Amino acid sequence: MPSKMQKQKSTFIFLFCFLIQSFFTANSQSFIGVNYGQVADNLPPPEATVKLLKSTSIQKVRLYGADPAIIKALANTGIGIVIGASNGDIPALASDPNFAGQWVGSNVLAYYPASKIIVINVGNEVITSGDQALISQLLPAMQNVQNALNAASLGGKIKVSTVHSMAALSQSDPPSSGAFNPGLSDALKALLKFQSSNGSPFMINPYPFFAYQSDQRPETLAFCLFQPNAGRVDSGNGIKYMNMFDAQLEIGQIYHRVFILSIGFI
Repeated sequence: MPSKMQKQKSTFIFLFCFLIQSFFTANSQSFIGVNYGQVADNLPPPEATVKLLKSTSIQKVRLYGADPAIIKALANTGIGIVIGASNGDIPALASDPNFAGQWVGSNVLAYYPASKIIVINVGNEVITSGDQALISQLLPAMQNVQNALNAASLGGKIKVSTVHSMAALSQSDPPSSGAFNPGLSDALKALLKFQSSNGSPFMINPYPFFAYQSDQRPETLAFCLFQPNAGRVDSGNGIKYMNMFDAQLEIGQIYHRVFILSIGFI
């Protein structure tokens, strides 16, 4: 079974992804979502999990893949679903538009609109993987998936994105000093130009647990877990952050400002 820390970490991931999902839009949206992972034992059946979700205020669910049983179980619930194409699918999606069309047909059209699919993530943490071949294939794969959605008249309804690691940053503490790794700038600019054109969300896995691992000051664990603490003042902007989530969300807002400027100069 996943540890308590792993479960908490997973929840943080999804919340952060969606709190900044309006990155390229004028109006921000905030709501509660969860990751629905399947790397565990003794998992309840999808129907039981969906029943639990419906009893809460959870409005979005992120799947790491496109499990048909889960997508079917979420039908007619109104819960937004984020599905994913694996890193292993990227080469075929990039090189073969027909494969992209088949993937969309099998994983989206077979369930939509009863199952409210709202985002397709193409790959996970690709640009920080070090796999140059895969990095070069990411954008063509996203474009082919977008084209397949457009052909099905879903281009404005389902967004195409990818999820990045916080390792895309060369600096993140304090938040006001946040900066991207210069070595990733070309790949990021091309992706952002595509996402800006299609109004798709910019998504990040923040992992407060890793922040704790690299900064084991006595108060860091409480800061990461929303427990009482003295907070931390950002010397650059004077803002006092009371938890790691708020600090990492602020970095997301900085991305917003920086990337809008970057796109303007591409």
